[in-house]
Amino acid sequence: MSSDDLKILADEAASCTACVLAETRTNVVFGAGGSDADLMFIGEAPGRNEDLEGEPFVGAAGRLLDRLADEVGIARDDVYIANVLKCRPPGNRDPREEEITACKGYLAQQIKLIDPAVVMTLGNFASKLLLKTTTGITRLRGTAYPWWGRFVVPTFHPAAALRGGERVLNDMREDFALACRILDESPVDEPADPRSEHSEPTPQPTSLQETAQLEFFA
Repeated sequence: MSSDDLKILADEAASCTACVLAETRTNVVFGAGGSDADLMFIGEAPGRNEDLEGEPFVGAAGRLLDRLADEVGIARDDVYIANVLKCRPPGNRDPREEEITACKGYLAQQIKLIDPAVVMTLGNFASKLLLKTTTGITRLRGTAYPWWGRFVVPTFHPAAALRGGERVLNDMREDFALACRILDESPVDEPADPRSEHSEPTPQPTSLQETAQLEFFA
């Protein structure tokens, strides 16, 4: 997909006022990386450093993410990185449901444009959103889930590894290795279509963001 499409979407997000976070942000942190990346990381929300610089994962958690990727031969330039929320919640509090609802159309369109083979969800919020589950990350991780013709590999947020020590770090290493194996191998089974789980008719979208949002998150 053309990087111009992502630029247009980023420009739209830069002026978004759909939730209260627009009142306290310094910068919209849209995303970064290659527009044709096979691997996409999705985190929770920007932190202080990200809010100041306008780039995702540039603080200590970002450095750890880069290190784990480098250990399995993945360079930062080879992936696309985004968050569920594009604006920092004050005090790095948890995202609120109304904020996720207001922002997830941008994430859906990013996934649609990048079209990665593997999505690694970092932490509870991204994992629960994509997989439509209430199960926590400790139980979700360690497995690759078929998802809309690609795979979701949940793992801990790097910030959890900074707090949780070597055990969490080793679990993340296993998940990164799993993602790499999927990228290196051709899937044998066609992933199931999550739309088969829904019995209600899908409402008609009114924008590109809504089209992608309904595809992934309805």
